[in-house]
Amino acid sequence: MKTTQSELRTELDEHILTVTLNRPDIHNAISHKGMIDELVAVCERANQDSDIRVMILTGAGTSFCAGGNIKDMQQKTDMFAGDAAAIEAAYKAGIQKIPQALWHVEIPVIAAVNGAAVGAGCDLAMMCDIRLAASTARFAESFVRLGIIPGDGGAWFLPRVIGQARASHMALTGNAIDAHTALDWGMVSFLSAPEDLMNDAHKIAGEIARNPPLAVCATKKLLRESAQMDLDTMLAQCANIQSHLHQTEDHIEAVNAFLEKRPGHFNGY
Repeated sequence: MKTTQSELRTELDEHILTVTLNRPDIHNAISHKGMIDELVAVCERANQDSDIRVMILTGAGTSFCAGGNIKDMQQKTDMFAGDAAAIEAAYKAGIQKIPQALWHVEIPVIAAVNGAAVGAGCDLAMMCDIRLAASTARFAESFVRLGIIPGDGGAWFLPRVIGQARASHMALTGNAIDAHTALDWGMVSFLSAPEDLMNDAHKIAGEIARNPPLAVCATKKLLRESAQMDLDTMLAQCANIQSHLHQTEDHIEAVNAFLEKRPGHFNGY
């Protein structure tokens, strides 16, 4: 197991990269340059390192992610400094890099929401492919209460996860919902006891990592792109991808393993 630590703490073990937002002193806010740069870098690493097949994203301490640093907003510092033009440029060069980076991660990303996911922290969880939460977690799309909008793309991600009506309810009231409501609304797929959250996240990640990695990445790509395509275009895309997967060694190994009733051993080619 290899571990690195700074704004993020990362651990790579058995093809699973666990990424922990490591600023519990500010409830893992993600609006400052150091955190943004490291989140973007770890997404790039996930695409470049063939040993990584699944990524888990969680937070250190009692919060998953508080989103923007409200003290910086009050003091007009960091990305919230300057006139309107300066702040617009700061959003584009700063926090908006996070949804772009996560959207282009080719492997599955699991959010393990250990505590409060507020504002951009709620959106950060929505940017992931699978979400599970501690039973004590809560979610709030609370920008409106600060007189601002979801500047990180939350108005794009949240309706795609829970539907337009519920996303509108959350975004226009700013009200928080608890983990059980999040489960009922389809915001998360599973709830865990707080002490079991990471074990449960690693169990799901392990189930994914055991599958042929090329097929996993291709399946994620199709799921992401299907909402933007009509059926005929999607079917053509499926035929193209499938024809290439049938030529891979992993496909041959998967078929043989199935027929021989044994685990498969996959190399990603």
